[in-house]
Amino acid sequence: MQSIVTIRKIEKLDLDFVYKSICELENEVFDLETFEAIFNENISNPNNLYLIAENEGQSLGFITFHIQNLLHHCGVVGEIQEFFIDKNHRGKGVGRLLINEIKHFADQNNLKSIEVTTNKKRVENVAIYENLGFTLSHNKFTIDM
Repeated sequence: MQSIVTIRKIEKLDLDFVYKSICELENEVFDLETFEAIFNENISNPNNLYLIAENEGQSLGFITFHIQNLLHHCGVVGEIQEFFIDKNHRGKGVGRLLINEIKHFADQNNLKSIEVTTNKKRVENVAIYENLGFTLSHNKFTIDM
């Protein structure tokens, strides 16, 4: 019998999993105290939706979604900021479940679009996002400060 993956809002108790996942994703060890302050601020912000996928209490992955009312869209859009699936659970539909929850939220809240950016070094993500229904439509430029 296959166990069920559940999706719920991220809570403070999920800090350790999220922290370790982001450090792995970025290949960097972040200052935990600073990370925790940002984490707590973001999960309590009503303009953010942070979701985690679990199976029998084991964290499988998470997604963070920030909502903004933007002039150039003349309406509300959401942007996926972080999206991580544990390497042992990739390719098993966990990411699709999280994306579907975001799509449902966006539909229920009349968002104009869902956006996501991926680092150019993660070339495999382009195909993953396209498979999830996203279209490669923009370039993003950054300046490190």
